[in-house]
Amino acid sequence: MTAQGADQPLPLSVDRTSPVPLYFQLAQQLEAAVEQGRLAPGTLLGNEIDLAARLGLSRPTVRQAIQSLVDKGLMVRRRGVGTQVVHRRVRRPPELSSLYDDLEAAGQRPATRVLRLTTEAATAEVAAALGIAEGGEVQVLERLRSAHDEPMALLRNHLPPGLLTPTSEELEATGLYRLMRASGITLHSARQSVGARAAAPGEARALDEEPGAPLLTMERTTYDDTGRVVEFGAHVYRAARYAFEFQLLVRA
Repeated sequence: MTAQGADQPLPLSVDRTSPVPLYFQLAQQLEAAVEQGRLAPGTLLGNEIDLAARLGLSRPTVRQAIQSLVDKGLMVRRRGVGTQVVHRRVRRPPELSSLYDDLEAAGQRPATRVLRLTTEAATAEVAAALGIAEGGEVQVLERLRSAHDEPMALLRNHLPPGLLTPTSEELEATGLYRLMRASGITLHSARQSVGARAAAPGEARALDEEPGAPLLTMERTTYDDTGRVVEFGAHVYRAARYAFEFQLLVRA
């Protein structure tokens, strides 16, 4: 397969004597090329028919190999454009960091659009998380976080009264945790839960997914160095573009 703009085709081959399916052999080589940077983000792949002829494979076999990488979030099929390599899935370590920081650390360009910035009465769930009375006033921040013009996550944060009053311009220029640190808040620890569910229609539209597509969910209550709750977040992430990583230790 020759990537658009490349001078030499990728060195691809398949072993017909191997018990490993041919499509999987091809998919592994393409995935390695993406991970090693030989197929850079934004690269348009060449013609599937040409690749099939070059390797002596059927077109359905080539299509299955490429589709497996689309399913992993390494490539995307764009109508009128073709199959394109996308940026690697963001892998979030179990640390107290923000999505903005994680995207920058992964070499991606974070961008934010503020969807809602208002105050409202705290629900029972929010009040319990923030340690305030139900119905008390809280600040609500809802944002769409993207990287390289591709939506990644919908973020909803509740802040306790009197903590911080960021503007839309500030929230679109940097991450919430950076704004907190700049205002003198020392983030210390958090309680977090991770799950998954299907995308609701509105979420699907915002994240450029199909309704019912898998989304990762994360709820987090964050504390400063005095033990005060400084935010309660409830976020959803595109499963194809985002993953949580955990290191597990064996208990003696």
